[in-house]
Amino acid sequence: MNNNGIHAVTGAFGYSGRYIATRLLEQGRTVVTLTNSVNRANPFGGRIRAAPLSFREPDKLAAALAGVEVLYNTYWVRFNHGNFTHGEAVRNTLVLFEAARRAGVRRVVHVSITNPSEDSPLEYFAGKARLERALREGGLSHAILRPTVLFGREDILINNIAWALRRFPFFAVFGDGSYRLQPIHVDDLAELAVAEGMRKENVIVNAIGPETFTYRELVKAVGDAIGQPRRLVNVPPGMGCLLGKLVGLFKHDVFITREEIRGLMSELLYVSTPPTGKTPLTAWMKKNAGTLGLRHASELDRRRDRQMPYFANEVRQGLKKQA
Repeated sequence: MNNNGIHAVTGAFGYSGRYIATRLLEQGRTVVTLTNSVNRANPFGGRIRAAPLSFREPDKLAAALAGVEVLYNTYWVRFNHGNFTHGEAVRNTLVLFEAARRAGVRRVVHVSITNPSEDSPLEYFAGKARLERALREGGLSHAILRPTVLFGREDILINNIAWALRRFPFFAVFGDGSYRLQPIHVDDLAELAVAEGMRKENVIVNAIGPETFTYRELVKAVGDAIGQPRRLVNVPPGMGCLLGKLVGLFKHDVFITREEIRGLMSELLYVSTPPTGKTPLTAWMKKNAGTLGLRHASELDRRRDRQMPYFANEVRQGLKKQA
């Protein structure tokens, strides 16, 4: 593979795509981004050219990928909403894969999820499985990365657990909280993605961190790290979903969905393979305890305002980059 070619990253002004783009730039690569937020504040200045994710104009999408050696795809949606759905995300990604094939892209590094299955009753996991099959059958050289929960300063899940622990006298745990998950630092995922982009073999890699928690242990670890240990109350999943909806209404956001609760409780964010990430969540939280959860991180705000910096707190508080 020509290491001097162009590398394209979807969503380089966002979360995981930003870390992938940063690592590529550090290697001296030429990087472009395909994004739904071409007017969002560009953290890279003039070093990265932005083109729209023109899913409804496949010819333009293919043209934007002309000359690209490797495409790193992080595009997806977390839940169904009035303005976006998992079904739409699947269709859009299939258009992207076809545009990459037409443009002559040599390799695709695709971010999926642990334990995808086309038979899953959960659209998130079923949609990811369908896209994996499309890559396997499409003839493009590919690496499929299957992360669990990502954490980092732009994170939503861990941050919002901390936010809730800072504000409420107790924390509701769905069921008995014994189901497991293996969070991976977003930069560890980026390091893995860039390494796989340089290879040729078709691979599927579970992208998991070095620590395994039960959900109950995870919440306790977050509370301990920020100095806000709270009483953990076991509640039925339906009650937990209702409480999450109330918080979402208060913050004009989606705090957690019924599908996400079912995925957690089904241990779909756990696999029995060796870790590929090296950053312990506990160590990262200890280092970032002073800022973790100070503000609610809103998924919908990031989608409503396509010009606001993806991590607005970084601008408001002048935070320096933290590993």
